[in-house]
Amino acid sequence: MRPHAPHPISLSAALAAIGAPAGPSIPPGLPTVTGITLDSRAVLPGDVYAALPGAARHGADFAPQAVQAGARAILTDAAGAGILADHAAAAGPDLPPVVVVPDPRRAVGPLARVIFDSQPDDGASPTLFGITGTNGKTTSTYFLNALLEALGHSTGLIGTIEIRAGREAIPSALTTPESPQVHSLLALMRERGLGAASMEVSSHALEFGRVDGVRFDVAGFTNLTQDHLDLHGTMDDYFAVKATLFTAARCRRAVVLVDDDWGRRLADAADVPVLTVRTAPAQAAGDTPADWTVTDVEPSGLGHTFVLRGRTGDHLRIRSGLPGTFNISNAALATGMVLASGVPAADVQRVLDASDPFTTEVPGRMQLIGEEPAAIVDFAHNPDALERTLASVRRPGGRVISVFGATGQRDETKRPIMGAVGARLSDILIVTDDDPHDEDDAVIRRAVRQGADAAVRDEGLACEVLEVFPRADAIDRAVALARPADTIVIAGRGHEVWQEVKGINLSLDDRVELRSALTRHGFSGLSPAGIES
Repeated sequence: MRPHAPHPISLSAALAAIGAPAGPSIPPGLPTVTGITLDSRAVLPGDVYAALPGAARHGADFAPQAVQAGARAILTDAAGAGILADHAAAAGPDLPPVVVVPDPRRAVGPLARVIFDSQPDDGASPTLFGITGTNGKTTSTYFLNALLEALGHSTGLIGTIEIRAGREAIPSALTTPESPQVHSLLALMRERGLGAASMEVSSHALEFGRVDGVRFDVAGFTNLTQDHLDLHGTMDDYFAVKATLFTAARCRRAVVLVDDDWGRRLADAADVPVLTVRTAPAQAAGDTPADWTVTDVEPSGLGHTFVLRGRTGDHLRIRSGLPGTFNISNAALATGMVLASGVPAADVQRVLDASDPFTTEVPGRMQLIGEEPAAIVDFAHNPDALERTLASVRRPGGRVISVFGATGQRDETKRPIMGAVGARLSDILIVTDDDPHDEDDAVIRRAVRQGADAAVRDEGLACEVLEVFPRADAIDRAVALARPADTIVIAGRGHEVWQEVKGINLSLDDRVELRSALTRHGFSGLSPAGIES
C-alpha cells in the first residue's frame, strides 16, 4: 500500500533533510529515489534498501535480492558494509551506492518521512490520531475511526487487525508496521484525500523505531498493566517507553485516562497540552479533577449508556453497545481525542445521537458469537485484561466458563497470575494452549494451572479447573458443559487465525471453532459480520 504517484527525491537531499552528516560514508552523486523498505522481498525499482542488523541475520545478507529487484541505494551500518564488501568481492562490484550510518534503524523513519513526503509541513495530510497503552488500543482505535466517519471524514486505520486506506482493507501482521510502511501508508492516505487516520502504537513500535519520523496530532493513553516484561524488564521501563509518545517531537496534544497511577503520572510528565479523562469520580481528596469525567453509568442491552461531563459544565450523552465496563473507558477516550482535535462538543453529540459509533464490531474484542449461552471471543491475554473481561460478563442465574492459556516465549511471570484470575472469576476454568511458539506447551499449561489450583486451594474457591488440549477440544468441552443462561469466554487469541507450534502455523480461529461447537451441541450462533482476520 504505497502512493501511486511517488515524488522522486535525490538521496543526497533526503539525507541532508534528516541531518545525516556528509563524509566518506556518504558517497557523492547519490541517485534519485522513490521509496524505502527494510524487506528485500518488498523492494520496488527506485527504492532505498535499508539493510539492518537482525536477531539471526543481517539485512545486508539479502542485498543481492534487493539489488536484483531494483534497489538504487543501500543504507546500512559498518557491519553491513563489511558484508556488502564481501558480496562485491565474490560477485563483482555491481552494488549500488552504499550509505553507512551509525544507527540505521533510527535513520529509517525520518528518511522514510522525507522520501514518501508523508507529513508535509504545509499540513496537507490526514489528522493523525495515535493510541497506546496495554489494553484497549484496538477497540479504542475502532471506536475513534467510527466516530470520525460519523463526523463525515474519510478515514484510514493502522492496527493489530487490519490496515485501511479508505475502504480498502488488508490483514495486519504487526500492531504497528515498520516505519517505511507507516510513512508510505500515510502518504497513500494523503494522496487519496483522507481526512483523518487512527493508529495503534505499541511499546514494541516505540522501542524499535516503527513510528520514528511520525508526528501525531493527538496521542491517547488507555492504561498500563503487566505485559511485555520479557522485552522491557520492569514496569517503570515499560512506562518510560510508552511515555516517549507524549513528547513534543511525537505529538501535538494528548488525551490520557487517569484512572490509575500510571495515567496520572503520564499526564504530569507529558510536555504537550494534556486533556485528562476519568471514568469514575476522584476517590481521594487530593486527586486533581479530570477535564472530563464519566458519570451516570446505566446498563443498555449488553453495553452501557453514560454521561461524559466536562469541568466547564459541558456534557455528552454516550452509548456503547459492546459488553464490558472497560468499553466505557474506550468510548470516553475516543470521544476525548476527537474533542482534543478541535471538534466542538455539540457536533460530537449530534453524531452520537444520529448514529451508534461505539457499537461497531471489533473483531476478536468482546465479539459475541452466540447469545444462549452467551459465547464471547476476546483478545484478553494478560492478567488485567482477563480480569476486566471475566468480571464484566456474568449474567443473573448463569455461570462463567472460561477457556484460555498463555503465549510461549513471553513473560512467564504472568502465567500463574492469569490462572488465579481465571479461578476467581469463573465457575469452570479450562486451561488450554495459546500460541506455544517453540516452548513446550505442557510447561506453559502447568504454570497457568498451578496459579489456578493454588487460588482454589488457598482462597476456598468453588471453581472447577480442567486442562484440555488441543485448543479446539477445549472450546468444544466448554460448550458441551454450558447451559443457556451461562457465559462462555474464549480468551487470549481474539481475531488471530493461526496458532504457531514449533515454527508451524496451524489454522485455528476461535470464532470459527466456537460457532461450530455451538451448532454441534444444539445451540444457535450469530452470523459472522465484517472482517474476521
